[in-house]
Amino acid sequence: MGTTIEKKKNTRPSGHTNTEEEMDPKPVYEREYDRKGPKLAGKVAIITGGDSGIGRAVSVHFAREGADVAIIYHKEDKDAQATRRLVEEKGHKALLLQADVGKEDDCRSAIDKVLSEFGRIDIVVNNAAIQHPQESIEDISEDQLEDTFRTNIFSQFFIVKAALPHLPKGGSIINTASVTAYRGSQSLLDYSSTKGAIVAFTRSLAQSVAKKGIRVNAVAPGPIWTPLITSTFPDQKIENFGKDTLLERPGQPAEVAPCFVFLASEDASYITGQVIHPNGGSIVNT
Repeated sequence: MGTTIEKKKNTRPSGHTNTEEEMDPKPVYEREYDRKGPKLAGKVAIITGGDSGIGRAVSVHFAREGADVAIIYHKEDKDAQATRRLVEEKGHKALLLQADVGKEDDCRSAIDKVLSEFGRIDIVVNNAAIQHPQESIEDISEDQLEDTFRTNIFSQFFIVKAALPHLPKGGSIINTASVTAYRGSQSLLDYSSTKGAIVAFTRSLAQSVAKKGIRVNAVAPGPIWTPLITSTFPDQKIENFGKDTLLERPGQPAEVAPCFVFLASEDASYITGQVIHPNGGSIVNT
């Protein structure tokens, strides 16, 4: 487990000083946890949409860093089973929970099952999302709009609401946003709207839970090579996907997952209410 840096009263000696020896309290240059191996040793993480894509990569990277993982997924049993095997190959437990995260009752039930299995929750990753490209706002039905908002942003409210009473001081909540929250998307109007809401949710929730010692941050990827892309975009878009970035290619889930590890770990102990942008070089207003 990590070493917590406590807030201390500044009792600097009277008069200006440039020397370390005269500072009170002294600056901290090294923490004990830095020498103790895996960054997430002994932690339990919940990852929604953890069966494939970015969620799978985060599950595997968390296990690599010492965490047990509860993977909440919707329908893809084969993907979920494969992710569980990948986590278990790293020597850690993987609990599979099939649920519709757009329903509050399902989210409460999932949290109860995690607590029953592991007895604790340290990290919450809100990653589940869907997208349905449409050429015009006129093509977005009421059902599609509600489905997208329920899955992408309502779920984050529901999961956090159920998990928050059980998160300890030092706990971490990480939400998956998107580059589309900042630059928009002509064909993903409802999707990009939910991602903008996630950024605001992240910043607001960080303010709400800071006194509990819980950090809240987000990762805004894009474009990343996942099943969400191949299952929703036409062939021509898939062929050119990611080529308009500075790196002239799509990113891989394995290039995004380390952002989640960083934000979940004590390496990010002084970071909250922020967004990390693994997006191949797009400059966005943060």
